Amino acid sequence: MSSDLSEFQENKYRLPTNVKPSHYDLTFWTDLKSLEFGGLATIDLDILRETSAIVLNCADTLSVTEASIHCAALETNQVQAAQIVIQENLGRVTLNFLASLPAGSKAQLKLKYNAKLSGSMVGYYKSAWKNGDHTEYYAMTQFQPIDARAAFPCWDEPLLKATWSITMISRSETVNISNMAVESEALYNANSAVDATLTDLLSTLPKDAQWKTTKFQKSPPMSSYLVAFANGPLAYLEKSIVMPLSGRTVPLRVYGKSSWWGEFCLEVTAKVLPLYEQIFDIEYPLPKLDIMAAHDFDIGAMENWGLITGRTRVILLDPKKADIVSRKMVARIVSHEVAHMWFGNITTMEWWDYLYLNEGPFTRSLAWLDTHRLFPEWEVKSNFVNTHLYRALSVDAKRSSHPIEVECPDANFINQIFDGLSYSKAAAVLRMLSEYVGEEQFLKGVSVYLKNHLYGNSVTRDLWDGISAETGQDIPRLMNDWVSKIGFPLITVTETSNGIHVRQDRFLNDGTPETEENKTIWNVPLRILTVENDGQVLIDNKAILDGREKTLPIDTTKTFKLNAGTVGFYRVLYIPERLSKIATEAAKANSVFSLSDRIGLMYDVAALANAGLAKLSTLLTLTDIWRNEQNCKYHIFSSPFSVKIYPSCVDMVWSSVLTNMGIILSAFWEHPQIVDSLRAFISTLYAPLVARLGYEFPDGESVDIVLLRKAAVSGAALGRDESVARELRRRFADYLKTGNDAKIPSNLRLAIYTAAVRYGGREEFDALIKIIENPAKPASKSAAITAIGKLENLDLAEELFSYILNGARDQDVVGFCQGLAANALFFRRLAQFFKDNYDGFVKRFGTNSMLKYLVTSGLKIFSRQVHHLQGCLPQQFPLQDKDTSRYSMGLAQGLETIRSRIVYIERSSQDLSQWLTEWEQGSKL
Repeated sequence: MSSDLSEFQENKYRLPTNVKPSHYDLTFWTDLKSLEFGGLATIDLDILRETSAIVLNCADTLSVTEASIHCAALETNQVQAAQIVIQENLGRVTLNFLASLPAGSKAQLKLKYNAKLSGSMVGYYKSAWKNGDHTEYYAMTQFQPIDARAAFPCWDEPLLKATWSITMISRSETVNISNMAVESEALYNANSAVDATLTDLLSTLPKDAQWKTTKFQKSPPMSSYLVAFANGPLAYLEKSIVMPLSGRTVPLRVYGKSSWWGEFCLEVTAKVLPLYEQIFDIEYPLPKLDIMAAHDFDIGAMENWGLITGRTRVILLDPKKADIVSRKMVARIVSHEVAHMWFGNITTMEWWDYLYLNEGPFTRSLAWLDTHRLFPEWEVKSNFVNTHLYRALSVDAKRSSHPIEVECPDANFINQIFDGLSYSKAAAVLRMLSEYVGEEQFLKGVSVYLKNHLYGNSVTRDLWDGISAETGQDIPRLMNDWVSKIGFPLITVTETSNGIHVRQDRFLNDGTPETEENKTIWNVPLRILTVENDGQVLIDNKAILDGREKTLPIDTTKTFKLNAGTVGFYRVLYIPERLSKIATEAAKANSVFSLSDRIGLMYDVAALANAGLAKLSTLLTLTDIWRNEQNCKYHIFSSPFSVKIYPSCVDMVWSSVLTNMGIILSAFWEHPQIVDSLRAFISTLYAPLVARLGYEFPDGESVDIVLLRKAAVSGAALGRDESVARELRRRFADYLKTGNDAKIPSNLRLAIYTAAVRYGGREEFDALIKIIENPAKPASKSAAITAIGKLENLDLAEELFSYILNGARDQDVVGFCQGLAANALFFRRLAQFFKDNYDGFVKRFGTNSMLKYLVTSGLKIFSRQVHHLQGCLPQQFPLQDKDTSRYSMGLAQGLETIRSRIVYIERSSQDLSQWLTEWEQGSKL
């Protein structure tokens, strides 16, 4: 006889393996009046080793009132009641039995439980919305990574897949949804009930209400974190599609408090679901796919199988008036979550160490790929560089980074790896692999991987084996270091009489790595672009740097560039003369370099300047070169309708410039002369574009022009251009006067809100608060939250800090703080606010991910107070005596940012000041 407690003691972060669940039958009730729920979990078990104790997951918030087991293999063949031992703070419960369960037998475990519906945004929780003067609720789930245990007792580990049958009991006027399609639904009649479980559960519920039962079809095998259900006054939009492989008709629905603007979400889902079925050559296995928009949601969106959930902002929009950024975001996120129906849901990572197998390689990179197929005018591939690649390289350039594949021993660490490395770096390195082996071969290899692990679990080697089988290449040798090692290489290019010499060293954002930090030798696809005598462009896609350094025969008298298309996960350092030649070529109307090349070059130069490997003035010179070339292309056109946007002039280059200028401004905020001069420079970049393109967005305009105008206005506003600020304020004043937002184009909403609150007072502040609390559109609320942090009225700022504490929804607190974190007037005040309220935030966000993001926002504030830091964590930052286990990685990265920012400012201030002085003198000639 064995209780397996010794195994539990040895590995307290993983469940014992003496038993394995095969099927869950969940029957539970939800009462949105009392804000409570409860039910009965009946779990079929395989007894793998003889045991008299069963350990499973159960959150402290869940009260297990009864537990029993039946095992036919026992001679008594009787139901055994369990002794219930709660293991507080571990999310587990131990059930002890008098008689041991024999190895190889089967058993059925029953557990009765109940709990309150909290507002925690994890587990099974309540979400509130205003209906006139009163508040209404609906209840919904968010389980990833380890919160299914807060809704029912279970084996809450991804490897322990089982099938699921769910029955929901609710008030009759509400709607129930879950992963699977409804099998039956009926009003509960106590006189005709034959189900003893229902009778028992309903006996404790209010007798003055009409209850109903909704039974859902049995699911395929899936992990507990993918189980989902919701109950409440939900409305929906619906359409059906015919799937290409099976020929089945699959209904699609978008749920919310009303049928608010779900058309675009449905349109995207209807396109990508059959597209993925064709790409992966695997039928979508479920009978339907629902998407639910939530008012209170911890993260952006969640890929629950058959029931995707997410914030209203990422699901709903006005299809006729929505800004292009919102349309892109909804399309990208919906595509991402639909891709999860295969990656993560059919085939699931074995443990959270392999989270990137779900999040990065496919759901993130392929969502961008397929959004490009559906909306080619959006230049999605270049946008990938501007977002994911930039984000991942920025984080991975720190010593405090972590590998894509990282050991996750405990729950606190699991939540931390949902970051830019598991998502964006994973997507970027798999995109690099796809370009190297060829997209078609890559996707076929991915299909092999999925087919080999249908309804199962996987590890990294399984993916490499699938792609190797299809391509015939040694994928593990090529890719292992990219996912198992920290960091990425800097490729230094020097020129010789015979060609170029390339060398790789680890890139760090604060400069040259120490010897111990520079041991990894990556296999680097160099993607060398060259130009022949006849002007033909060639890309050597097979050139690999597989050692520390190598010499390559290239004619350096002609144009060349490494990392063509910016698809490689590395940075490149050229000699200054070559960089100047590349920049000049990139500025040409018919340049051999793509939009992605230009964006990547801009970010490389900025990162090299930050690391001290180039001057910061080089970035400004590059920007000035491209500005001058681009401006001369526009002046020959007379109206937005006739503007010709050359490939080198689309908005994403201007957006990358805007990002870099914003970073410099925030770093040098304590240098007023630099700030004033830099703003003047920024204004000269963007104000002429505004003068040419105006503020209106006529129907039928190209996406390029729409986004360029948006970037131009945002850039001119960042530069504090007076004429642009005046026009933006005028448009908001019209809204205040009329209540009509017709003069606030959706693409300029954030810029107009920001100008209104920055230059305005009480009336503008109150108007934004009203938008936040009762938005006409989800995007309006997000823009107002970001904009209101840019206010410059000290008294109103204090009101905002009070509102964050007492009026803001939990999901929005980080957004408010991030907005304030970009406002130099309140850097010190926000730091004090964070210190004063830290303990309250810990309690308020005790179970969700908000605390992690709040801490990193706070650290950004301190990273900007360099004159008060002296290279170390300030004493006023309230973490020295705190439990930082929930955000230790973000804390380490933030402190490293503080240290590197100090060196960056000290190293670059004189260079930057000198360049701006010379520019000002030149501009006056």
